[in-house]
Formats: sequence, C-alpha cells, structure tokens
Amino acid sequence: MADIDYFFATLSPYSYLAGNRLEEIAAKHGATINYKPLDIIALFGRTGGTPPKDRHASRLEYRAQELQRMARNLGMPFNIQPAHWPTNMAPSSYAVIAAAKDGSGDIGKLCQSFLRACWAEEKDIAQDEVIRECLENAGFDPALADSGLLLGAETYAANLEEAVDRGVFGAPFYITADGQRFWGQDRLHDLDRHLGEMAS
Repeated sequence: MADIDYFFATLSPYSYLAGNRLEEIAAKHGATINYKPLDIIALFGRTGGTPPKDRHASRLEYRAQELQRMARNLGMPFNIQPAHWPTNMAPSSYAVIAAAKDGSGDIGKLCQSFLRACWAEEKDIAQDEVIRECLENAGFDPALADSGLLLGAETYAANLEEAVDRGVFGAPFYITADGQRFWGQDRLHDLDRHLGEMAS
C-alpha cells in the first residue's frame, strides 16, 4: 500500500483548488493519506519563500489572475479577496489533527470544508462555530474542537519541522513512500501516474 504524506495549509488557495482529487487518487491506488496541516507563513520563512503581503505588486497581480483562471478551469467557486483572509490557521489545523486521531468521520471532507469555508463561503475558519460546523458536516463530533489542544499544538509544530526536514516549501505538497515530491494541485496528475508506476 502506498502512503502519501500531504502537507497543506487550511488557508491555502492552492490547497482549496485541489478539491477532493487527492482522495480520489488515493482511493484509486489503495493508498492512505497522512494529513499534515502546517503554518505556511512560517514555512515560507524557513525555506526562502515570501509571504503574499511582502510580494511585489506584479507577482500579486499575476497570482490573482492565475488563481481565478484555475478556479474557472476546475469549475470551483472562488473569491480572490475573501472576507476572512488571512486569519489564524492554528484552530482549524488543531481540529484536523484531533479529527485524524479520532478517525470517526471523513478527514478529507473536513479539510476541504475548511478551505471552502474560507475561499468560497466567506467564513472565518478561526471561529469556534465555523470549526464546529465543519467538523459536524464531515461526520465528526463538534466537541473535537475543544479537545486535544495540546496534542494539536505539538503536532502542528512538529509538522512544520518535518516539512522543512523533508524539503517541503509550499502547499499543497505531496510526498510518496519512496520519497518522490510533488508541489501544487496542478501536479496531482503526476502523483497519480507515479502511484500507478509504483504498483506495476
């Protein structure tokens, strides 16, 4: 069975645009996904990246055009200037970590729910009521929002360190069991092909 370590940020527009394609690819190949939410801004600082707020205007303008083109091509609703971006990624990330440990619901759906809440539904994913709603919609007990905060904080920090150690520098980022790395939702087709080749 091939495993995929999935490094992502609950505020990343590119992680949002991945939709459920990672989960579909994993199901196709009988692979498991290890969901590893992290602080993308801290990751940029550790790996030579530049946070959006510090980028040159020409880069920001191109980013806005490209994101909207990607969303149209994928048929996904998308707001280039969401009302609650940026916001604190930690609470939603802790919820993902607690849900992954709990295992009673659909973790992929939960991640997508947070991302959609930000980029398509004008919701603040740092707010407790939004986190609870996303948990419930993905089949988890909303009370998970109140549990495992210490574990969440420790795992969240550990995910960042692991990402730096393993060559991750953006989100979404996928690493297979044999160490192949794929950066970006537009590389999911390469991940799909690689998993097929591993199995043959």
